[in-house]
Amino acid sequence: MASQPAWMNSLFIDTGSSSFTEFLGAHAPNLLPTRAQTLAAPVGEQIPHATTIVAATCEGGVVMAGDRRATSGNIISQRDIEKVFRTDDYSCMGIAGTASLGIEVARLYRVELEHYEKREGRSLSTEGKAHRLATMIRENLAMAMQGLAVVPLFAAYDPARDGGRIFSYDVGGGPYEQFGYHSIGSGSIFARGSLKKLYRENSSAQDAVLACLHALYDAADDDSATGGPDVTRRIWPVVSVITADGFRRLPDDEVAEFVESMLETRMAAPEGPTAPLR
Repeated sequence: MASQPAWMNSLFIDTGSSSFTEFLGAHAPNLLPTRAQTLAAPVGEQIPHATTIVAATCEGGVVMAGDRRATSGNIISQRDIEKVFRTDDYSCMGIAGTASLGIEVARLYRVELEHYEKREGRSLSTEGKAHRLATMIRENLAMAMQGLAVVPLFAAYDPARDGGRIFSYDVGGGPYEQFGYHSIGSGSIFARGSLKKLYRENSSAQDAVLACLHALYDAADDDSATGGPDVTRRIWPVVSVITADGFRRLPDDEVAEFVESMLETRMAAPEGPTAPLR
């Protein structure tokens, strides 16, 4: 049996910091995905990439949805990947870019928020959560320069405003607060155009979910890396709603009902609903 590292045999009465990543970086930096050994050459299209994520605020909260496709170049590498993750009771993040790194960052970020809450006895503010994620993304800059970029979309319910908030990032960090709606990933330009005509301020959560699903459908219609709802395999987008009641991921059966409603609309109008001119 392989021996354990010396730090694993130590009892840490005081971690010395409210940041779990700082603690891990001090004692076992090789376990951090953002400090892994630098690759000799870019791997580019060989690694699966996550694509389109959309988010829209609604009355008293925010909705985030992601398609289920991952691509390696022109190959569909996975049809049912999950790209939207709960990060704590009142926030979530979606990932675009290098899928494997994105999933690891999402997991580490969730532990980071839990570690802070346990050590400080309170949770971070919404701005604090957004800025802490920016720091983690910035630490990945060296790998992003080699083509292994992770670009998240962060959404949270802010009790101070009694509403949802959305933050986007670039490979150097951020964050940049987005108002109303936003999208990231290869199909984001098409999804954002769809949300521009469908988004309504202070709409119900149900209407916001439907608008996000229409946006993903429009993105899949024009972007080959974005997957639409797979009716034959019954693979639906991942949809999450965050309100004062907390984070809730919609079960597949509920998402299927929204998708069926959307497809009925599309059968009559393949280009989707249009915005009124006045």
